Amino acid sequence: MGFLEYFIIVLVLLIILLAILKAGKKDVHLEMNKLVEYLGGKDNIISSETTLSRFKVTLKDVELVNKEGIQKLGAKGIVEIDNQLKIILGPESKQLKRFIDEVKMND
Repeated sequence: MGFLEYFIIVLVLLIILLAILKAGKKDVHLEMNKLVEYLGGKDNIISSETTLSRFKVTLKDVELVNKEGIQKLGAKGIVEIDNQLKIILGPESKQLKRFIDEVKMND
């Protein structure tokens, strides 16, 4: 095989890789929207903070939360204390905090 064939193969692989990465970013955004929805919507969220793998959120009404939905999206555990939830999400915690901050700012 000549240089041109190798170049075309590499180019096709790069295009496929970029398509996969772009599709993955859309999925993350959709999941973040779902998480906010499962927390009772952006108006139900009073404040949020993160630690390494935990996402802590203070809510107006904990009864609006869909805990089962949150776990189906990948939460490893949920602890409820009064009007607060501590959700073990892993590295996605910081990303969710940023997403919620952006959503609340755009109100």
